[in-house]
Amino acid sequence: METGVQAITITSTAITQLRRLREEKDVPENYGLRVGVKGGGCAGFSYILGFDEKKEKDQEFEIEGLRVFIEKSHALYLLGMEIDWLEGLSNRGFTFNNPNADETCGCGTSFSA
Repeated sequence: METGVQAITITSTAITQLRRLREEKDVPENYGLRVGVKGGGCAGFSYILGFDEKKEKDQEFEIEGLRVFIEKSHALYLLGMEIDWLEGLSNRGFTFNNPNADETCGCGTSFSA
């Protein structure tokens, strides 16, 4: 597990939802939360958020008891990002507040850097 600065933050509301999802989906104990980026989306990059096994290129962090995996090459796009959970009339789901994003799109899951 990495020591030092935590790359991202996850709000307590988002942690609660992630724990609920983990239990509902019966995710194996050795899996952690994968946070990353991939090419695509309406602004150039899309976020990756899901449970997965640790891979060789991953950095591992622990946030409120939750193992978090970030591929080292993705860290520059994610450093300082906050993952939150919104529960509203028109929006419900995870949101990504990323200070590295030059531009975001209306869906909130795509950005350019």
